[in-house]
Amino acid sequence: MSEYLLHCFIESGNAYKAALMLELSGADWEARPVAYFDGITRTAEWRESLNEMGEAPVLEHHGKRLSQSGVILDYLSQQTGRFGPESEDEKREIWRWILFDNHKFTSYYATLRFMFGIQKSGDTPVTEFLRTRARGAYAVVDKHLETRDFLLGSRPTIADLSLAGYVFYKEETGIDRAAEFPNVEAWAARIAALPGWKAPADLMPPAA
Repeated sequence: MSEYLLHCFIESGNAYKAALMLELSGADWEARPVAYFDGITRTAEWRESLNEMGEAPVLEHHGKRLSQSGVILDYLSQQTGRFGPESEDEKREIWRWILFDNHKFTSYYATLRFMFGIQKSGDTPVTEFLRTRARGAYAVVDKHLETRDFLLGSRPTIADLSLAGYVFYKEETGIDRAAEFPNVEAWAARIAALPGWKAPADLMPPAA
C-alpha cells in the first residue's frame, strides 16, 4: 500500500495540483478514482467519510484526511521538504499567490473551461463575464512573470504548482494564452520541463 492516497480525477485541475506535487516530490502515492460526474462527492457517504465540503481532491496520509488543494500542497511541502518556503517572508508570499489563485486565477478560468470547453455552453453573458475576469487575473500573473522565472523568483514553489493547476488542459476557452499572455506560456513551459513532470492524463484516472 502506498504512503499517500489521493482521491482525484483527470478532469480536475485542483486535483492535478496535488497529484503533480506528489509526483515531482518523488512521493510514494496512488490515485483513487472519484466518480465525480456520477455525483459521488455530493452524497452523504462522501461527506461523512471523506470531505464534508463535498469536493475533491482528498489526500489520505497516516490517518489524516486533507482537503482543499492549497492545504494539501502546504502539507506535502512540509512532509517532503520540497517546493516550500525558505523564510517567513516566503511563506507569506506563497500564501498570497495561493489565495489569489483560489479566488481569481483558477476560479474564473476553471469555471469558464467547464462551461465553455466541457459543457459546450457557447457564449453567454456568464461565459463572457468569466472570460473577462480570467483575462484580468492572467494579466496580473503575466506582468509578475516579466522579470522572474517562477512566482517567487528563480525556483518553483507550491505557489507555482497551485497556479499551474489548469494551464495544461486543452479545452477551448476563447482565450489564446500563447498570444495574450506569453510570460504565462513561458512559465508553464518551465514547469513542464521540471524533472518528473507529467500531464494530468498521465497522473490521474478519469472520473468514473
